[in-house]
Parts: sequence; C-alpha cells; structure tokens
Amino acid sequence: MNGKPEPAELVLLGVVTGVRGLKGEVRIRSYTAAPEDLCAYGPLWDAAGEASYKVRVTGQAKGQLIARIAGIADRTQAEALKGLELHIPRGSLPAPEDDEFYHSDLVGLEAVSTTGEVLGTVSAVDDFGAGDVLEVTGGPYSGLMVPFTKAIVPEVSLAEGRLTVDPPPGLLEPPEEEAKGKAPEPDGPAAQTE
Repeated sequence: MNGKPEPAELVLLGVVTGVRGLKGEVRIRSYTAAPEDLCAYGPLWDAAGEASYKVRVTGQAKGQLIARIAGIADRTQAEALKGLELHIPRGSLPAPEDDEFYHSDLVGLEAVSTTGEVLGTVSAVDDFGAGDVLEVTGGPYSGLMVPFTKAIVPEVSLAEGRLTVDPPPGLLEPPEEEAKGKAPEPDGPAAQTE
C-alpha cells in the first residue's frame, strides 16, 4: 500500500493489552478468526492511520498473542503501547463469505424486530466465549444483548443499514427490578427518618 490509509477504511484486528518480559514483547488480543493471522494482511496501523507497525508473532499465552513490534526494544517502550488498537485497511482483507460479516460492518446498523419495532443501533460486537453477541443501544431496551446467530438474526442488510432480530422468549423483557417500576425500598427502623 502506498501512503497512509483513510481512518474510515480501517478495520480493527487487535489491541495491545500489556507487556511480557523486559525486551519489548507485547501481549495482543487478536480479533481475527485465527488469532495468529493478525499479521497475515500486511502492516498494522493505529486508529488514525498515521503510524504503521510491523508486528511479528512469537507465541501465545493465556488466549493472547505474544509479539514483537519493530522498533520496540524494551519494556518501557512496550508499556507505552498498552491500549494501542491495531487496524488494517479494509482492502487488504479477503471478502467475507455469504452470511459472514466483519464486526465493523455490523456496528452502526439499525436493529429492528420481526414485528417492525426499532430496537436501537448495534454499538458493539462482543464474544464472551459462547459466540458473537450484538450490543444494541439507543432503543427502548437498556442493556440489550442479542446473540448473533442465524436463528435470532435471520437477516442482515448492509445496503439498507439494518438487521432483523427474531427475539427468543425473554430477550425483550425487562429485568425484574425494571418490571416492578423501581428498586424496592428498604423497610424497618433503618429506613425511617426523623
């Protein structure tokens, strides 16, 4: 690639979560399907597309990659990178298969139920170990987390900027505290005021 990429065209592939040892190695949480593929698409960039990083994976530990970044020679330099998000220009990635989506394509889509109710906007895609979950915010349901499965999200239309949610029983019901209207008031002598 010649020149710097446009920030809007960058796709997040990983984040530096910490350091390992004294010689500048870093720990990276990879968001690629195969974590070791983090470096397979070329140099990685910061979120602004201003600085590029040549990363070499040296191992894995505790579900994260251990890597060396060119120009980082000691722990102090490595610590300065903690929290650095590593991106790749979209054009460097292969096109997703049918019914596969990059997380960055899902963020910002409007979520609508099969009955037409607007549920909000996808603000994040998380994976807590049991598969992808869409975080939907800005709608009538606070804290709405939607499992991203074909059965629950039967339709995704990037062109229309929305996805359809077929909510399973209980997904759109408020937690017990909200259903009661307010938090229970304490009772007994400690609750009395003079």
